[in-house]
Amino acid sequence: MFRKVLIANRGEIACRVIATARRLGITTVAVYSEADASARHMRLADEAWPIGPASARQSYLNAEKILEVARRSGAEAIHPGYGFLSENAAFAAACAAADLVFIGPPVAAIRAMGSKAESKALMERSGVPLVPGYHGADQHLAVLEEAAERIGYPVLIKASAGGGGKGMRIVASPSEIQAAINGAKREALASFGDDRVLVEKYLTRPRHIEIQVFADTQGHTVSLFERDCSIQRRHQKVIEEAPAPGMDPLRRKAMGEAAVAAARAVGYVGAGTVEFIAEGDAFYFMEMNTRLQVEHPVTEMVTGLDLVEWQLRVAAGEPLPQGADHLDLRGHAIEARVYAEDPARDFLPAVGTLAHLRQPCEVPGRVRVDTGVVQGDQITPNYDPMIAKLIVWGEDRVTAVRQLAVALAEYEVVGVTTNLGLLRTIAAHPSFSAGAFDTSFIARHAADLMPAAEDDALDAAVWAAAALTTVHAERAAIAAQTAASGDPWSPWAAGDAWRMNGDGYQDLHFRHGDAPAVALRTHPLGESGFRLHLPSGSVQATLAEDEAGTRVVLDGVSRRFRVVRRGAELTVIFSGRNHVLMQEDPLAPPRTDTAGAERVTAPVPGRVARVLVEPGDVVEANAALVVIEAMKMEITLRAPLGGTVAEVRHTEDDMVEEGTELVTFATDAAAEAVP
Repeated sequence: MFRKVLIANRGEIACRVIATARRLGITTVAVYSEADASARHMRLADEAWPIGPASARQSYLNAEKILEVARRSGAEAIHPGYGFLSENAAFAAACAAADLVFIGPPVAAIRAMGSKAESKALMERSGVPLVPGYHGADQHLAVLEEAAERIGYPVLIKASAGGGGKGMRIVASPSEIQAAINGAKREALASFGDDRVLVEKYLTRPRHIEIQVFADTQGHTVSLFERDCSIQRRHQKVIEEAPAPGMDPLRRKAMGEAAVAAARAVGYVGAGTVEFIAEGDAFYFMEMNTRLQVEHPVTEMVTGLDLVEWQLRVAAGEPLPQGADHLDLRGHAIEARVYAEDPARDFLPAVGTLAHLRQPCEVPGRVRVDTGVVQGDQITPNYDPMIAKLIVWGEDRVTAVRQLAVALAEYEVVGVTTNLGLLRTIAAHPSFSAGAFDTSFIARHAADLMPAAEDDALDAAVWAAAALTTVHAERAAIAAQTAASGDPWSPWAAGDAWRMNGDGYQDLHFRHGDAPAVALRTHPLGESGFRLHLPSGSVQATLAEDEAGTRVVLDGVSRRFRVVRRGAELTVIFSGRNHVLMQEDPLAPPRTDTAGAERVTAPVPGRVARVLVEPGDVVEANAALVVIEAMKMEITLRAPLGGTVAEVRHTEDDMVEEGTELVTFATDAAAEAVP
């Protein structure tokens, strides 16, 4: 076994590898970019070495720098994790040339399966069924367009060298094909350094089912059963589970045998995943990922195995720890990916500081959280926006779904927009509970799944929690100030809202969203109790603390909550949902809104990938203006209305912050008024 291993990755997968390495007594070496100077993975490792600027191209994709750190640190092997250099054949070859063990498959296997086009050709020769498509080397636009016509719309454009939904476009008609191909090529080049694409028939109601395979250098290859990864958005997985709902033993055997045959065809060694798309009684080969998958924990939960340990042992030349005859499925596991993104804004990635982070309590064998962040960390635009993976296990699928819902209700994040609301609605959806879903599940049930906009009638407990928390904080501040002043008898030291000739009270003003501010009147009643005048009426309220946290008691009914304050902003976490309120001073000047329809701003921090217009161009409403690249994804910004472009304020490759003005233009009426 190795004595020292370098982990050429970051985030939760680096932390995951460190955990197994530590259990096995292996010293770990982390690498980190300038953006990750205080990241969790570099703090957990035995050693941590800087490798360059925040840009992945200059750090985590800098093979020469990583190899230099491996040499200087004395590492014997490199674990690439997933993403970045994990499926880069040139990097694997460079490791071998440097006498370093690459903890992954042979270079030839990476090359054979790393290209979707080449792997499909290999599978076709091996008799594995394929989705109808074009996988050729000729990448001229006319060739790709002709292939799409021959296959028949809708078609799917996919990056040949990548995965994770990057460089992928659904095309419904010939009028969309050129823009889709160009966009997919740009995104593929940015993510994988290879702009080749393939064209496939787009199946409308498929399931995405993958088989985990493992092989050693002694010629043993096994299937560790399947995972269902059909719950997706932007062609990227959101929820994965094992075993696949409705999978019968005969199909499991057939798909497992096909996956093992695919691995053997390329002389595979190590952990790999053969991905299939299934519709009706048929299944088709999609691709093989020559690395550990993001969703590997669900396989670990249902098999009781540590796949990272298997990787390390196989890379060290040991045989597979268990043969096929000793492998079995146990119970059901589900993984939910917690992302910093806004489902209400077409899943735009979000950035910010994790001002408050409370994860579900981990229960060995039942609830597990794989994460690379802690409270106070920043989610930046430089890398994938995944915050964590929540994995649960139950004796059967019904129990696992119930466990998922409970764990998601315990998850709290403030400071960054997340998909937690979406995950909770998926877990509660009857079709998901019944296992009746396909890859279009989120789009088909968007009206049910997307967190609805909150109306003005917030639950009384939300208003009460905000009011009582504020009053108690103000009283604590007064008490501290009094203690520091040395004059406890000063009238300014009283926090009881005393008034001459009337009941004492205090008015607090809170605004929710764009609604007008609401005045909440608080009357102290003694013994920490209050009478509150809320939008829904008057209640008697008390705050209570116990070992489980804070409760608000309204007319005798107790409800749990948490409040996170950041300046004037209060986030009330109640019933598994964040409610954001702004405390306002009624004597302050009124707010003004300087935003207008005559400008387009960056919705997230990122890089200007393309500028599609020039000053003087006449554009129609919804015309594409600028393409922003953020968190490995392209975001096309469109004109909110028709008009004439007045100014383009940034050029390609400029880095911009959220809210940066990119394009200004005049409306048609304004343009006609110009003499």
